[in-house]
Amino acid sequence: MKKFLIPIGVLIAVIVIIAIMIVPRYNSLVNLDEEVNQKESQIETQLQRRGDLIPNLVSTVQGYASHEEEIFTDIADARSRLAGASGDVEELAEANNEMTGALSRLLAISENYPDLQASEQFTGLRDELAGAENRIAVARQDYNTAVQDYNRNTRTFPGNIIAGIFNFDEKAYFEADESAQDVPDVEFNTNQDDTDGGE
Repeated sequence: MKKFLIPIGVLIAVIVIIAIMIVPRYNSLVNLDEEVNQKESQIETQLQRRGDLIPNLVSTVQGYASHEEEIFTDIADARSRLAGASGDVEELAEANNEMTGALSRLLAISENYPDLQASEQFTGLRDELAGAENRIAVARQDYNTAVQDYNRNTRTFPGNIIAGIFNFDEKAYFEADESAQDVPDVEFNTNQDDTDGGE
């Protein structure tokens, strides 16, 4: 009987040691995963807040620059794409970059209309938009920091073994397209402006 107790005792001891090694690391990965999810929802909240400003901004600019139809279409398309992003961070980041670029072009166009620049409604909306962009940048940084911590823990030993066993996959960063940060050059056809102004 004692011959059977020794192997069982050894087996139990091994199981306990493995549990002591795995459980804390597993719980740590779960916590890091939840942190990433929470930070991602903060980005989505800030993107929604900015999205709520866009119709008012567009309608204000349209009042002064109604013939700039292409940019209004681009913004509507970008806003629709952002709203339809499936929750995949890379798709969300790409849609956000498209929206940021369209808004940059809208603000560049607005500089051609002094009356619009003097409008209190426009300047107020522009300031709110700047605040929204700052909050998005902070949320993106917080998210990327959480992803960095998570990815580091899933790639280093022994976390990589536990991550592999329990399917903790690597998370994607929320990356801003550098070109979306630049305000594009906008060329105006003055002959067309004169024609539209006379209509």
